[in-house]
Amino acid sequence: MSQQIDHLMNEDRRFPPSEEFAANAVASPDLYKAASADRLGFWADQARSLLTWHTPFSEVLDWSNPPFAKWFADGELNVAYNCLDRHVEEGNGDRVAFHFEGEPGDTRTITYAELTEEVKRAANALSELGIGRGDRVAVYLPMIPEAVVSLLAVARLGAIHSVVFGGFSADSLRSRIDDAGAKLVITADGGYRKGRASALKPAVDQALSDRGDGVQATVENVLVVRRTGQDVDWSDERDLWWHDVVPQASADHTAEAFPAENPLFILYTSGTTGRPKGILHTSGGYLAQAAFTHRNVFDLHPESDVYWCTADIGWITGHSYAVYGPLANGATQVLYEGTPEHPEPGRWWDIIEKYGVTIFYTAPTAVRGFMKQGRQIPQKRDLSSIRLLGSVGEPINPEAWMWFREVIGGGKTPIVDTWWQTETGAIMISALPGITTAKPGSAQVPLPGIAIEVVDEKGEAVGNDAGGLLVATEPWPSMLRGIWGDPDRFVETYWRMFQDKGFYFAGDGARRDEDGDIWLLGRVDDVMNVSGHRLSTAEIESALVAHEATAEAAVVGASDETTGQAVVAFVILKESFLREHTPEGLAQALRAWVGEQIGPIARPRDVYIVGELPKTRSGKIMRRLLRDVAEGREVGDTTTLADTAVMSTISSQVK
Repeated sequence: MSQQIDHLMNEDRRFPPSEEFAANAVASPDLYKAASADRLGFWADQARSLLTWHTPFSEVLDWSNPPFAKWFADGELNVAYNCLDRHVEEGNGDRVAFHFEGEPGDTRTITYAELTEEVKRAANALSELGIGRGDRVAVYLPMIPEAVVSLLAVARLGAIHSVVFGGFSADSLRSRIDDAGAKLVITADGGYRKGRASALKPAVDQALSDRGDGVQATVENVLVVRRTGQDVDWSDERDLWWHDVVPQASADHTAEAFPAENPLFILYTSGTTGRPKGILHTSGGYLAQAAFTHRNVFDLHPESDVYWCTADIGWITGHSYAVYGPLANGATQVLYEGTPEHPEPGRWWDIIEKYGVTIFYTAPTAVRGFMKQGRQIPQKRDLSSIRLLGSVGEPINPEAWMWFREVIGGGKTPIVDTWWQTETGAIMISALPGITTAKPGSAQVPLPGIAIEVVDEKGEAVGNDAGGLLVATEPWPSMLRGIWGDPDRFVETYWRMFQDKGFYFAGDGARRDEDGDIWLLGRVDDVMNVSGHRLSTAEIESALVAHEATAEAAVVGASDETTGQAVVAFVILKESFLREHTPEGLAQALRAWVGEQIGPIARPRDVYIVGELPKTRSGKIMRRLLRDVAEGREVGDTTTLADTAVMSTISSQVK
């Protein structure tokens, strides 16, 4: 089947950077020139200028055994030293590393000197528990400072962390612990979410209890942070309180240098089918690209900016842009434990106002949720400190982009719409503020030193004003080094399709516009074939959200005897419109609207008005579950959803 994806919508709004922003921007057009002239030399320069190397590297890239890359392999460094000690040694120990805000309202301000001392103590405590280079440590914590400390302490020892999002079940936790062969689990009694203390330790106990599958438990100790004060079951032989171990440990710890290819972390993709994949990232190349992209994409001025990435550390965004990238650059950050709507909608805006956040990085699904609530909520707060906005996770539709800019950014703030994946490790496609003329909804251009193309099924570039498959044509520093324990699956999953060309296939559809800028069209699996036309769910969702009544929409292709597949839409309406119109009338209006905006071929067969959409805990919409509903099947596995009950609600609303 042809992989050409039809393009049906046009976006002609343009927003060049202001003269003032451009004059003070961190990134300059020279970055593109340098990367174009000598790509490997460019990355060598970035790695040397942004990181401290205990042993300098002489070889930039070893691509002798593709797709298994080695970057800066003969160099040595310590990741935690680069994120902590060197800032203190350079005289910036008094700079705030984190403003922590707990959901109940408790706060902590932690400087780089204090964070460094805490990580040293934690590293000594972990070392006493037998953790050393190459050992795996599972981290199952809420968004509290101890989570960041844990990651950095593990990295300091040359060990490997595997963070499991605190909302995952005991079964999900067990499978990840077993696959990685974790020696230690770091968890908490619980965390706060939506006004309640949510337990964590019981899931760890269950994950480590009677396995019944012949798998030998590898965990020797469980280190527990007291966060909520809940009662927990206890094993005197295995369990230890953080407050009994870490504060008593010595604050004297010398960071040992490790090879650049020393594994740093395994992060399991939650996956919608099959067993999770343990994505492996190493140290030097990952940290170099995370630091470079964080500095340039977010225009970071560490001496004055307050940066906030809202992602949980259980996701790659939390790893790269709430821990490693920002700390390597000496940034001051906000760390928030809870949800955006507790104790009432507007909590995030209160935090921005309180700490004077200047750079705000969040997901399109959050933006669309705020659109549903209404602009009056953020407009009651002073958001004038914000000077840059960022989007991550899914393509952001133009209307949500415009709302973000106008309501949160005061009609003037640049937006960087970033495309990347767990597998890529760091941002690959994004505008550079101060340089790029922004287009609402477009990720725009590959970053300097990154080689991206949109190709057909034969691997040939489709050219401008055409759609196809998104690939990386050259290796990049922060790329995954494999799937933990399964090199064959690594090759099969990401490289087999274009193995003769050596391309990495991202699994996403994309198009280049007439200027050559890139627009993401969603997962290729979500592309629909309607009467011989390959249509992107992302474009139809964009059209739906462009209607003034719509807050959020998800589109799937359902089997249809006449057209092969038919467009079926699930739509969340803005609260103000629900009070004034009937759902049936709005559904018909939305069908007609899509026909007007895109064309009759894209008009939905069915539009279902729903209260929520099925989302993973990272905010991604699980369209395969909606496809089950649209086609009248029993709904599949819902364990990775943030709210497993939502599918029952949707099914009843559809019926």
